Amino acid sequence: QVQVVESGGGLVQAGGSLRLSCVGSGGIFIINNMGWYRQGPGKQRELVASITSGGSTNYADFVKGRFTISRDNAKNTVYLQMNSLKPEDAAVYYCNVDFYGLGAYWGQGTQVTVSS
Repeated sequence: QVQVVESGGGLVQAGGSLRLSCVGSGGIFIINNMGWYRQGPGKQRELVASITSGGSTNYADFVKGRFTISRDNAKNTVYLQMNSLKPEDAAVYYCNVDFYGLGAYWGQGTQVTVSS
């Protein structure tokens, strides 16, 4: 059974850094796009960054220059390095993994809290 599991959230002071990880598991598969989304209290889920299987990246304007998405295809893992965090970055961060032929799956989310 396909699974997507995030890790790496936590509490950090404004200006600090966190690194999120997300791994897809559960069988033999090919992963297409991988992405990170976030949902703050009372807000809709929004795209933070995405990366294709070839390594092309896309970022939301509000994280450009601060966040970096990367992936390790051998480990079926995507990372989100978050620097210069702001209180408005606080949210539940979700990983989305598009498995070829199976569709896109969400992780359970990981909480990021930024104190001012």
